[in-house]
Amino acid sequence: MSSSQPAKRMTPFLKWAGGKRWLVANHAGLFPTEYNRYIEPFLGSGAVYFHLKPRLALLSDANLELIRTYQAVRDDCASVARILRWHQAMHSDEHYYAVRAEIPDDATAAAARFIYLNRTCWNGLYRVNRRGEFNVPRGTKDTVVLDSDNFHELARVLKCAILKHGDFKKSIDAAGSGDLLFVDPPYTVKHNHNGFIKYNDKIFSWEDQIRLRDSLVRADSRGAMVVMTNANHASVRDLYEGFNQFPLTRQSVLSGLAEARGVTEELLVTNVG
Repeated sequence: MSSSQPAKRMTPFLKWAGGKRWLVANHAGLFPTEYNRYIEPFLGSGAVYFHLKPRLALLSDANLELIRTYQAVRDDCASVARILRWHQAMHSDEHYYAVRAEIPDDATAAAARFIYLNRTCWNGLYRVNRRGEFNVPRGTKDTVVLDSDNFHELARVLKCAILKHGDFKKSIDAAGSGDLLFVDPPYTVKHNHNGFIKYNDKIFSWEDQIRLRDSLVRADSRGAMVVMTNANHASVRDLYEGFNQFPLTRQSVLSGLAEARGVTEELLVTNVG
């Protein structure tokens, strides 16, 4: 029942708030090595997916632009890479804000735009206004094409996955016995006093956390393996009573204020082990 492809280190092509590169770098042993299908309902940068490289996967996210970007990389990676090289040659303040202002109709051009903005905006943050327009200012980084880019390999791995846009519940409800669920929701806590939800255009509410818990309890009852990261907060710990829980430390780098950065704790919730 082994589900992983041969080991070869892969780097996600996106930077994402709450991304899990630190998790696979320091805690890769938390994930089972044998499972049927890998399911991830909050895809983000896909750090865990690209680390595990499962042979069969269902990947989803509520961010439609994100999912369309993955689909374009999977289906026509050469065109995405070519347009990204053009953005590198054109990169400037004027070019950044012109690109930010308009979404192309062409799928590959839209994907290259998404990657370009992700790599050159402030801290790789994804944020849109109430009209759904990306509004993050230009950041300090000018490198658009990275040495770690390997879009052909990324496309090959993504061909093993079904990519869907939508609410987490549908993907989690698809998990059956022997499937592996990796779940990394926005870190909302009761009363929403966690400071992270301000980066989400569609607020992930405490009611969503309860819906998520209910979905994972049902998946657990069907025999799915669950590995989840969440806020290490009393309200979340209480919500997942009955699951195994462990604190994990990581370096926080998202804040614009240096004094607000530093080591922080997250919570691992699992029924594995």
